[in-house]
Amino acid sequence: MREPRRWQGVLLSMRVRIVVAVVLLLLLSSIVSVIVLRQVLFERLDNEIRVDLSQEAEEFRLLAAGNNPQTGEPFGDDLEAIFDVYFEREVPDEGESLLAFVDGRFYRSSRAQDAAAAEDIGEAVAYWLSLDRPEAGTIATGAGEARYTALPLAGEQGSGLFVVANFPDHERSEIDDAVRVQATTQLVLLVLTSLLGLVLASRVLRPLRSLAETAATITDTDLTRRIPVKGRDEASQIARAFNDMLGRLEQALTTQRRFLDDAGHELRAPLTVVRGHVELLELDTDPRARQETAALITDEIDRMSRIVNDLLLLARAEQPDFLRPEPVDLHELLGDIHRKASALAPRDWRLEPPAQATITADRQRLTQAMVQLAQNACQHTPERAVIRIGSELDDGQVRIWVHDSGPGVPPDDADRLFQRFQRGSRRNAATGAGLGLSIVRAIAEAHGGQARLAETPADGARFELVIPAGDVRAAGHGAGGAGTRTSG
Repeated sequence: MREPRRWQGVLLSMRVRIVVAVVLLLLLSSIVSVIVLRQVLFERLDNEIRVDLSQEAEEFRLLAAGNNPQTGEPFGDDLEAIFDVYFEREVPDEGESLLAFVDGRFYRSSRAQDAAAAEDIGEAVAYWLSLDRPEAGTIATGAGEARYTALPLAGEQGSGLFVVANFPDHERSEIDDAVRVQATTQLVLLVLTSLLGLVLASRVLRPLRSLAETAATITDTDLTRRIPVKGRDEASQIARAFNDMLGRLEQALTTQRRFLDDAGHELRAPLTVVRGHVELLELDTDPRARQETAALITDEIDRMSRIVNDLLLLARAEQPDFLRPEPVDLHELLGDIHRKASALAPRDWRLEPPAQATITADRQRLTQAMVQLAQNACQHTPERAVIRIGSELDDGQVRIWVHDSGPGVPPDDADRLFQRFQRGSRRNAATGAGLGLSIVRAIAEAHGGQARLAETPADGARFELVIPAGDVRAAGHGAGGAGTRTSG
């Protein structure tokens, strides 16, 4: 059973079906062309024979009605003189016989090499001698079919007969041979074309075969396989689209796994705390202790909710609809961020003169990132500490920063601050999931930029968002609001 199935699979393959369809069309067109070619050649041969016979008969009539070139007098009833002059001048065409009879007797003939002699066509000669008027037609002879024109001649001294006959069998045989060679050539070319078509079809459809093989080996745990693509034909375009789809699926599954891993990692501790204190509630009889336990459980639940929301935000950051770009006025944006940051904590909030320009970005996401940086600055600075917010344009990029006057960031922490679940070692570091700066980085990278810790000559830490400015237009605002200080 395995052998028939293998051949059935080969016969049902796309490349075989394509080649078979093309070969059948070519075979059909070859058969039709050969038949039409043979028919056309036969018709041309018949037309040529008809014209030649008519021309020979007309030339004989003109000669018989003219003068004898030897005497300069009309031929009159001298049939033998007419025949002698005619046969001296005329050379038979291919397949042609010229016959002359005087008083019912064979007088003279001339024929081509492939034409029949008078003695080979006795029955036809007897028929022609019986004619009493000119006739043209077709007659069967011992040498094959003959096309003829017979001209009986009558005179006072005797009677005569002139016949021009053509035997087309030899020329038809030559046509058949030529058509046979043509058909054989087309058949050989068809076979070679079929083999070449199989090779080319296999090569063209190779990306599709690789696609099927790759798709068969893909599992939900391994999406790294890709199809090698060469060329720009339709099959290669399908392979590229499939590779792109695999890339998107791999990215989506990677994001999903990362979300699940991160959620499981970060939620394990608060869930353990919640479970432990829920079990203690049954043992606590003191109302105050029970109230403290409930407050702790509520706080842990709130913390888990914040972790889940942050993880969902990071997962969405890798989706194409994460941003909604629009024209953003930097002056208005920084003013809005400054007002929102001022409500976070009692700090000396200062808004440095922002850049006077309109950029293309997602206003809400930039505000979210900057407020997160402001919140981070609050966690690492004492009350009334100075925190500056500002922006500037630099060679097609816009830099937006939050600069605090806190203890700064140790060099060892600079590289890992923007990673997930990483917390810095700065003094007075608050507890948290370690997702804030990773969210800032995700927003910056979604804009095609980066989030970084800038080097500062003074104390403190300066966190920056550096993003492409896009379509920059000068804004018409003044420098109002620069240097504003708000103390909580």
